[in-house]
Amino acid sequence: MSQSSRARRMERHHKRAKPASLSLISLMDIFTILVFFLLVNQSEVAALDPPKNISLPQSMAQQRPAETVVVMVTPTQLLVQGKALATLAEIEAQEGLVIVPLREALKAQTDRMLRSTQKVEIASREITILGDKSVPYRVLKKVMATCTDADYGKLSLAVLQRDEALNMTNDSANSG
Repeated sequence: MSQSSRARRMERHHKRAKPASLSLISLMDIFTILVFFLLVNQSEVAALDPPKNISLPQSMAQQRPAETVVVMVTPTQLLVQGKALATLAEIEAQEGLVIVPLREALKAQTDRMLRSTQKVEIASREITILGDKSVPYRVLKKVMATCTDADYGKLSLAVLQRDEALNMTNDSANSG
């Protein structure tokens, strides 16, 4: 039986054509670029995620916090790097501004950091305080005084960043 010219042409074409192959080099290049993109853009994410039991006040600060030692003041207790040190009732009841367990924990953090890096000036050591907005100022004052007593020169209070559009509407409503 004779074949049509089209059938013969298709048969020749299929014999000549090589099977399709996947170029792994191009695929590896794409994944490498994707990995670098994700690594570079990961640093844009805020470094501090406040725990659920702390409600931070709002602020219009533009600068993101640096990675530092974190002191959390919840409505019930005081924590350093997630480790509970004292209750708020104990802090309010004590005399003086320096909280001894907090100072000892911060000195231990300083010793750990100095072992891993070279000695840093006191004025350049940073600490971030996450204080619930319901915590009285007298407690935060004691925490800040203890931090400076433990040789931390830069204190940062963590806040939630307020939206610019929200501020504009609040400012216009307050002025009118």
